[in-house]
Amino acid sequence: MDALSQILDDFHLSRAQYVYLRTLGDWHLHCDPSGISVFYIVIMGRAWLRSSAQDKKSPHHPDEATLLSTGDMIMLPSGQPHQLYSAEHPERSLQTPAHELIDEFQGHRRDSIAIHEGRPNALILAVRCLLDADMARPLMSALPPLLHIQNTLQSAGPDWLQIGLQFLSLEAEKERPGRDTLINRLVSMLFIECIRDLVENQSDESTSWIKALKDNQLAPVLSALHASPEYPWTVNEMAALACQSRSAFADRFTQIMGVPPLNYLSTHRLRLAAWYLRQNELSVSRVSERVGYGSETAFSQAFKRLYNLSPSQYRKQQNSSQTG
Repeated sequence: MDALSQILDDFHLSRAQYVYLRTLGDWHLHCDPSGISVFYIVIMGRAWLRSSAQDKKSPHHPDEATLLSTGDMIMLPSGQPHQLYSAEHPERSLQTPAHELIDEFQGHRRDSIAIHEGRPNALILAVRCLLDADMARPLMSALPPLLHIQNTLQSAGPDWLQIGLQFLSLEAEKERPGRDTLINRLVSMLFIECIRDLVENQSDESTSWIKALKDNQLAPVLSALHASPEYPWTVNEMAALACQSRSAFADRFTQIMGVPPLNYLSTHRLRLAAWYLRQNELSVSRVSERVGYGSETAFSQAFKRLYNLSPSQYRKQQNSSQTG
């Protein structure tokens, strides 16, 4: 399995919450996803999006907002607060009271939501991605505030993506059996497409963490580490996978990933251990084995250094928060 697929598997993207938005007249939306990734697909029409990462010099300043058109996808990986508003009369739209979008995410909405009143001007699918925030953090924190893929409905876009967006448009018109399952899977594919588009467009000069996912030397190493975190990896073995000397590999890995190879592996193992503990299915001892620790004591000490709680305390805290 390639590195990106292996890492995305660790996100445990299981289900998505979505809602179709039919925008009317001088409409205006506000959304604060509280750190949860969201993305929008413009099925028809146009809209402006401005996030908290963009300056606010005036009620509407085109240089600090992103124009979305039919066929565009835009993702906010870190889930920062943002606004969506009409592209027809943006200044006037921002003067209208903002509809709070976050209140509309209730699993899979079977009805479309009419926003404001007046003449219809856009149909937008809004999606909130439910994934494991702790496991996803290393990659998501390396992504830019916005990922914007334009003109996906044109011939230059992948066939599956054009068919998928056409399907989403049809599903907005009527409900059919299996709709939720199909949309869940399509949302996962769209999420991956956003990240893959960014990975493929990284320049050769980039030293971003993202670059490692298409680096011919580092990508096989990342794939192997994520596929077999329990294996007692050495830097020499990683270097062999990268077809480099030990020192050259360690230097390159540290430069691009920001941490030495064994530090990266250790942190990944502990994040994975935290996920196992949250699932509440394995004993602490078994979790320790699953993530490559020969000693439960050594595992507990390492876990506490990262999470400031012992594995047992962490599990108890997570159980309390889920039932509280």
